[in-house]
Amino acid sequence: MNNKILPVVIPVYNVEKYLDRCIKSIINQTYKNLEIILEDDGSKDNSGIICDKYASRDKRMYEILISDLEKYEVDKLPVII
Repeated sequence: MNNKILPVVIPVYNVEKYLDRCIKSIINQTYKNLEIILEDDGSKDNSGIICDKYASRDKRMYEILISDLEKYEVDKLPVII
């Protein structure tokens, strides 16, 4: 079986109505070797809270706040081809 990490990027901006369902559909896939990146572009609704909740429960998932992007070392972020 293929054990490669598959990065999944979820763009997030004011999508609290759909975000929970979206994240659940990804974490419930049969392929479990995932890296789930929640890319929050400064949502004004509760999307950030939902991202925080999932990121704290699942080690495969983390949130990137676009407004804080300068804190990240860009060369260490996953490259998606």
